[in-house]
Amino acid sequence: MKTLPIISVAGLRSQNPEERAQVARQLGIACREVGFFYVIDHGIDAESIRAAFDNAQRFFALPLADKQPLSIKLSPHNRGYVAMADEKLNPASGADMKEAFNIGTDFPADHPDVVAGKPFRGVNFWPEVPGWREDMLGYFDACLNLGRLIHRGFSIDLGLAEDFFDPHLTAPIATLRMLRYPASAGQSDREDGAAGAHTDYGNLTLLATDKVAGLQVANRQGEWIEAPHVPGAFVCNIGDCLMRWSNDTYVSTPHRVRPPEQERYSIAFFLEVNPDSIVDPRDILPAEQPKYPPIICSDYLAYRLNATYEYRTQKQ
Repeated sequence: MKTLPIISVAGLRSQNPEERAQVARQLGIACREVGFFYVIDHGIDAESIRAAFDNAQRFFALPLADKQPLSIKLSPHNRGYVAMADEKLNPASGADMKEAFNIGTDFPADHPDVVAGKPFRGVNFWPEVPGWREDMLGYFDACLNLGRLIHRGFSIDLGLAEDFFDPHLTAPIATLRMLRYPASAGQSDREDGAAGAHTDYGNLTLLATDKVAGLQVANRQGEWIEAPHVPGAFVCNIGDCLMRWSNDTYVSTPHRVRPPEQERYSIAFFLEVNPDSIVDPRDILPAEQPKYPPIICSDYLAYRLNATYEYRTQKQ
């Protein structure tokens, strides 16, 4: 495979079961063969996406002195600002040349889960930029609804009840991440100098990209193929948690970002399930010998994040 499939998910909203099943089959083929695909007809309007990118640029243009008080190092819940070279998606290769900002589900400070200090149940950090919080939370909710819809397609393809994932997505661990990659082509000897080769950790990623090239995906032949910008489309991929849950039926595929020729922005929405959901392959494929033991979602995500951020390991 030299290109990624493009899938319209409009049929998942149909009242006709066969139309939903047809989209589910396309998703299933992509999830088994490469783990990456483009989604079109997703229902998130272009203005909302444009506003999200505008807000990302507004944030990253702030002085470092305004961004550092929002540092992810001050949050045990994976929220806030990631400074340039603070992340190592592929620790063996070195630091990534990018900066990022993470937004999670917006819990108030007096929410019982926040007060109890439950994993990934913290408050968000917000820059003092007019309208920023409202715009980004609106985009967050739109991505969450799309992720839930696509999970219904997964359920159909896997032969499960169509609402199998619904109870696991009532209050999921979800992260909206804005990313800025400075122009750095020719300044690094790493093909993955902007973001190290890695797989994503959760169930599903929805990625909006600008027109600057950089994202590359490993196909089944071990070749790195380009994932160019497709107007109006999200780049989607399966994460390690869903691969584990499906007993390796779906594949989580390595990908990377090469140093871009010019400044590059992207916005990723990482969708896990509820923090207390138990990820057990026997629930999806009870007739198969499970390749993985059951694990609580929040425990699995914490384990994966600790390998990416050195300061998290040092604090524990």
